[in-house]
Amino acid sequence: MTAIVYSTIGCLGGEKIRYFDREIPLINLIERAQGANRAKRRRRFEDDTLVFGYGSMVKKTTTPQAVASEISTVEEETYNEKLLANYVPVYVMLPLDAVTAENVVGDRDNLEKQLKELRKAGIDGVMTDVWWGIVESKGPKQYEWSGYRSLFKLVQDCGLKMQAIMSFHQCGGNVGDVVNIPIPQWVRDIGESDPDIFYTNRKGNRNPEYLTLGVDNLPLFHGRTAVEIYRDYMHSFRENMLDFLEAGFIIDIEVGLGPAGELRFPSYPASQGWVFPGIGEFQCYDKYLKGDFKEAATIAGHPDWELPENAGEYNDTPDATEFFGSNGTYLTEKGKFFLTWYSNKLLSHGDQILEEANRAFLGYKVVLAIKVSGIHWWYKTENHAAELTAGYYNLNDRDGYRPIARMLSRHRAIFNFTCLEMRDSEQSANAKSGPQELVQQVLSGGWRGNIEVAGENALSRYDSAAYDQILLNARPNGVNKEGPPELRMYGVTYLRLSSDLLQTANFNLFKIFVKKMHADQDYTPDPEKYNHHVVPLQPSKPKIPIDDLLDATKPIKPFPWDKETDMSVGGGGGGLFSLIGRIFPWFR
Repeated sequence: MTAIVYSTIGCLGGEKIRYFDREIPLINLIERAQGANRAKRRRRFEDDTLVFGYGSMVKKTTTPQAVASEISTVEEETYNEKLLANYVPVYVMLPLDAVTAENVVGDRDNLEKQLKELRKAGIDGVMTDVWWGIVESKGPKQYEWSGYRSLFKLVQDCGLKMQAIMSFHQCGGNVGDVVNIPIPQWVRDIGESDPDIFYTNRKGNRNPEYLTLGVDNLPLFHGRTAVEIYRDYMHSFRENMLDFLEAGFIIDIEVGLGPAGELRFPSYPASQGWVFPGIGEFQCYDKYLKGDFKEAATIAGHPDWELPENAGEYNDTPDATEFFGSNGTYLTEKGKFFLTWYSNKLLSHGDQILEEANRAFLGYKVVLAIKVSGIHWWYKTENHAAELTAGYYNLNDRDGYRPIARMLSRHRAIFNFTCLEMRDSEQSANAKSGPQELVQQVLSGGWRGNIEVAGENALSRYDSAAYDQILLNARPNGVNKEGPPELRMYGVTYLRLSSDLLQTANFNLFKIFVKKMHADQDYTPDPEKYNHHVVPLQPSKPKIPIDDLLDATKPIKPFPWDKETDMSVGGGGGGLFSLIGRIFPWFR
């Protein structure tokens, strides 16, 4: 699950002009596809893409490197060791209901077939949500892992690795949520008598997606705190998945820290009427967070300060509010105090739960990770309103993401960021979006903080423009032919596995994307070959004082990005597949 983003580009939009600029002999292509041998040609196209997609016609319009990159197969483990150092592993997010609400693998036979297709495509592994609402649904500490053990065994048998998300949030209510998996009923029952356990907006609307961080350390759940619930869940996961952990099958534990599994407040819930590009609303009006703020303000010598009442509603623009308007409240002493408190609550929440995750998986060869939302709308305004309501106190003169990176550094955790596929030119002008600059800022902050960064696309897209943008962000300065690049993402997870992805034209392009992410090298099962040295998880370092975390708010200049990737999927014939798929639908 990811943050919502919008794009004006279609799945295959914007490609046609590019193809005609290359002067592909379209008439000859059509003539060849017609006639008595059509069925035979189709079989050759599907069985051996080199015959049709990478034949002599393509060689006239592509570079030798791009053509050569497609000839090798997964089975041929031939590597250029220097280029292999540029390899970025690719994972694919499984469907939201890979394990259904009934705690069984959904459509097992079809999923197995799809996983085998992914394996043949050369991907490195898959990612799945491990839903709290499924596993602990029957009552406190009554865990049932059978569905996930079955899923993991299936994935393992297909030769893939696993990234597991500790999903303590609800599935449903966000864009892209096609199934509904609420948090456990016994927790919601507590919310019936105490609705303040849920995030609350200024009007008192409750959001049951995720427990408010105001109850992190309150024993409201049959004697346990929220953090203790998350701790016990992760310990039970470890105990019940021990064989998978010891086999090196589970390589990544992503700790869910908020709605959609992201470290943020649920400031833009579609379930409450939010639509893009609304600024969203602050979500701190439950009695527990209100009390926390009042205590903090009193200690600071301002017992009269209250939570904002002038920050507008979900679908407002910044200028329509007093808080975010020109010379607005956010620039005053009171506004800065509130925004610091609000964003610091996220830092403390993430830090505390990651420490519990570290204890749960200590000594196993896994890495910890968290996801941060790519909230790119209103990024090109002075107020960055949408980021602020989500808890990212990021302004032109204040970096809201480097403190998160610094907090992660003590846990050696990976900073996973969304919206890698987005370009500014695809966004509506009225949204003042800046996804490219946002990604550049966030990834640079992680690298400068000496932590690993990973990422995801935010929308399911199947076009070369999106793939090329992901490739550019994965290696901002391109491939280093003599060894490791200066900048390289730790990994990229593609969202998500579907029948659309596996359509012939889409999947052929995706396979080229995977190859380019691998720096034109074959899939390698050994991460040591591309300098991913996964060692037993070590204890978290000493806690970093909040003042030291906030030292990282000082803006720094991001690393320079190349204008375009040097590993374009279009250079490898991918664009041709898209064009053929549109002209001849039966090729799909």
